[in-house]
Amino acid sequence: MTSAPGAAHPGPGPHLQAESETLDALGRTPKEAAPVTSALGPEPVDPASSISLADVQAHEAVRTFIALADRYLGELGYTEHGFRHAGLVAKIAYNVIHRLGFDDRMAELAAISGYLHDMGNFVSRTMHSQTGAAITYDILRDIGMSYGDIGIVLAAIGNHEEEFGNPVNAASAALIVADKSDVHRSRVRIKDPTLFDIHDRVNHAVEHSFLRVDSEARTLTLELTIDTELAGVMEYFEIFLSRMAMCRRAAEFLECRFKIDINGAKLL
Repeated sequence: MTSAPGAAHPGPGPHLQAESETLDALGRTPKEAAPVTSALGPEPVDPASSISLADVQAHEAVRTFIALADRYLGELGYTEHGFRHAGLVAKIAYNVIHRLGFDDRMAELAAISGYLHDMGNFVSRTMHSQTGAAITYDILRDIGMSYGDIGIVLAAIGNHEEEFGNPVNAASAALIVADKSDVHRSRVRIKDPTLFDIHDRVNHAVEHSFLRVDSEARTLTLELTIDTELAGVMEYFEIFLSRMAMCRRAAEFLECRFKIDINGAKLL
């Protein structure tokens, strides 16, 4: 059968093209076998990225979802997880990175991660870190953040819970320590002490909490003042031991030691 006038003649099939090139043991052409090199290093921070914490805070979805997350957790009986907690964790995470000598961009990404880390709670408390990371992606792309920066923030948010999280970058490690350091009576919603569960009782007993960063000694020390008439030190460790273990891993990732000082006594 002849081709119609003007019809294009097909070129040689793939098998004919391959025969003209030298194939390796796996049947690949030199182009196919060439190693792929990534344009991104181990910490894919785009130096030109300029999205700030203020930009993130101004986004309508962020304002709405954090408010809803705090409201829903209140209905479930959890301590405060709203704008107070978000802002404080952002500030602590920034200070950890800044004082340990990391660059300013990583400190800003740590702050952004800290502000957004609990936003997924408006969907469900269960797996809220993964849900929050998924939601955060669209928001950060909407405001123009680079993929490299987004990757750091999402990894930090997705790894901040002790059940399955691990410090995987500097922002992630700072977020973990900052989040677990926010233990204070201002987080307790219930006003009647007779209705407190152990989390309410321990948080209410903490009169002062501060994360001290010593860049020279490379230590991160959680300093707590606890009213032991309201809750004992052992009760604190009963509910927070797994969190403190996670803080230790996060501090080690930052090449630091994690310590706890309660009522002036160094316990770790």
